[in-house]
Amino acid sequence: MTSLIRALGGILVLVALVAVATGPRAGAAADLEVIPGCTLLPTDWADGDSFRVRTPSGEEHTVRLYGADCIEQQVSGETDARRLRSQRRYFGVTQVRPDPAAAIEFAKEFGRRATAETRAMLARPFTIHTSFADARGDGRFKRIYAFVFDADGRDLAAQLVAKGLGRAFGVSRQTVAGESADDYRDYLADLELQAAAAGAGIWAHTNWAALPAERRLERDEARELRVAIATGILPPGFTLDPNTAARDDLMRLPGIGEALADRIIERRPYLRLTDLLEVDGIGPATYRRLKPLLTLEPSE
Repeated sequence: MTSLIRALGGILVLVALVAVATGPRAGAAADLEVIPGCTLLPTDWADGDSFRVRTPSGEEHTVRLYGADCIEQQVSGETDARRLRSQRRYFGVTQVRPDPAAAIEFAKEFGRRATAETRAMLARPFTIHTSFADARGDGRFKRIYAFVFDADGRDLAAQLVAKGLGRAFGVSRQTVAGESADDYRDYLADLELQAAAAGAGIWAHTNWAALPAERRLERDEARELRVAIATGILPPGFTLDPNTAARDDLMRLPGIGEALADRIIERRPYLRLTDLLEVDGIGPATYRRLKPLLTLEPSE
């Protein structure tokens, strides 16, 4: 009997250790809430990866997909224009028409196709998985990140990428099934590779000979922009809330590039500023530089 008790005690200790090792960490990214029965709300601004939804309880949210980025179909300012240029270079379609205006309109047509695909997939009640992490790409408009699954259980982001109507790009996070952010990102990247090989969607029009130079140009310009931002003088009293700041605003902080800005967004929400130390790439020295420029506003 004594041996049995000792054995059982050992098992309980082992279970406790496993629970500590694998359970949620204090301050870890919020768990995803699964909300079935959502409906799509008609708007004149929605696109393939960002749209308005209503939950069964009557709440309305603007949702931004995790992991996928569709071509802009509307350009209302410099930020939209810069993003559309980046997307056209990514897909290698900047020279698909001899006239620049016609080439831009050609690319935007695939943005409209992505929007139509999203509307078709979400014509019936669908499910979102969200932690309500702030996804505002533009600081003026509140959005939340979410995984979205249609009535048949298909992942909307994956479908858009597989059909060549979006790219594997942007913020990711651990899924409700426990798949890591990196694994989900790799999954979408593999779908993108298959779409490109099959000439699906916009990939049917890619200029493969010009693609390396186009992407190199985009990287060079993005690097130059980051340097300009990093060397800029921040105004007196400048602070950002890591829970709500747009990616471009986060990149104004010293030492924060595009990849690290994405990881900061992926880790939301932050209950205390020291939670930033859990972000890969932010160590004690970086945290000390950032702390005077950050503030946590009371949650709504």
